Amino acid sequence: MPVELASFPLEIQEAFLIHAMLPDRWDGASGSYFGKDWSPLNDLLDINEVEDKKITCFFLKHIEGSNTININAELKRKQDADKRRK
Repeated sequence: MPVELASFPLEIQEAFLIHAMLPDRWDGASGSYFGKDWSPLNDLLDINEVEDKKITCFFLKHIEGSNTININAELKRKQDADKRRK
C-alpha cells in the first residue's frame, strides 16, 4: 500500500508541496530534464510560511534528485524503445 503524504513529518510535506510548485527546466534540443528552477524558492518558502527553511530545502533537494533520475531514466527507456522500432 502506498504511503500517504500525511504520514510524513511537516517538513517533508512542505518539501513535496514546494517541489510541485517549482517550474521544470527542460533542454529544448535533446528533451533532457534538467530539474527544477530554484529561482522562485525563497518566495515560495515565504508564501507557504515555512518555518524551518533549512531542513525543508534539505528534503527538497533529495526529492528533486530522485525525481530527476526517474524522469531521465524514463525518457531514456522511451528513446531506446523508439530506436528499436526503427
